[in-house]
Amino acid sequence: MKTIIEIHALQNFAPSNLNRDDTGAPKDAMFGGTRRARVSSQCLKRAVREHFKGLVKQNQMDSDDVAFRTKRGLDAITQVLVAKGKPMDEAAAKARLALAAVELTVKEDGKSEYLLFLGQREISMVADVIYDKWDTITPSEAPTEEGKKPGKAKKQAAQGTDPELRKALDKVFNGGKAVDVALFGRMLADMPEKNQHAACQVAHGISTHAVDQEFDFYTAVDDLKPEDTAGADMMGTVEFNSACFYRYAVVDWEKLVENLQNDKELAAKGLRAFLEGFVVAEPTGKQNTFAAHNPPEFVVVSVRHNTAPRNLANAFETAIRVRKDESLTSKSAEAFAQKAKVLQAAYGGKGECFVLNLTEAKVDGIGTSEKTLADVLDKALEAAKKE
Repeated sequence: MKTIIEIHALQNFAPSNLNRDDTGAPKDAMFGGTRRARVSSQCLKRAVREHFKGLVKQNQMDSDDVAFRTKRGLDAITQVLVAKGKPMDEAAAKARLALAAVELTVKEDGKSEYLLFLGQREISMVADVIYDKWDTITPSEAPTEEGKKPGKAKKQAAQGTDPELRKALDKVFNGGKAVDVALFGRMLADMPEKNQHAACQVAHGISTHAVDQEFDFYTAVDDLKPEDTAGADMMGTVEFNSACFYRYAVVDWEKLVENLQNDKELAAKGLRAFLEGFVVAEPTGKQNTFAAHNPPEFVVVSVRHNTAPRNLANAFETAIRVRKDESLTSKSAEAFAQKAKVLQAAYGGKGECFVLNLTEAKVDGIGTSEKTLADVLDKALEAAKKE
């Protein structure tokens, strides 16, 4: 049985610039014929991953359960070897050779050619392999032909290493049971067989209504300038908007369990951490300027079986408009509920749905109403784990 867990959230942000484009303006998109505010999926996933790190600090997740996206994998492996008693310089040299054995080249500055998404367990296991095979890791005696393309040079370097080392390292690049790698997937360009397909898909958040960009003109005054000198000492503008965002994500439960090497307990912990993070974690863009800390007031988590995912963004294809004294979030929630009922009637499908509704919206008939986010997460997790 295929089980998917979907989460929908309506979140009305006060004036803010949560996710900027290359000009510093809030990201946007055309949808349904009107301009909408937008927060990218990458931004939302980054916020969730930062939430995971917070859970580690609070001892609610183990540090081995999360990964790092970094070009400094060599440093991380070296530090583990140093902790095992190996000299720093020699450890770095051995780690560099070991990574070259699997075609993960490290440049002269000690960084990899691209960001690697590595679980903490993977880093530790790579260090263990290097430690165990310390004496066999030596520079290749095979001459490197000048003028070779980088790809061929990497293959030549890998072929000149101990095949047992390559075999041992090949076994440890398995995602390391890192929750964020299992959820969001990864691509290793030089080790495509070690790519991990994501168990989770996250949509770009879009406003349920049309938006116009606004500008904040600001000035600053030098505190130590003479009192009789008029005028500002710095000025500029910051773009911002205010929007009610519809956000959506879906998790494939079986794929998540598979990516975590069939550890269902860790999968359940990771799923709850993701759902919680999706609701409470916020993008950090310009928050020191705007402090737009506005939690979602409408959250729906559905657990459905043997059916296709349903992103309900089309509930807002016609931009929501409100009259005086009407709530934008409430009107958006009612449009969401109407679309959900229409699609359920047309396409059917079995499952359970849990709703946290802090608005005055009338959304009867789309699921079971719960009083707290914790209740929603508990019920969703219980439904997802049912065989």
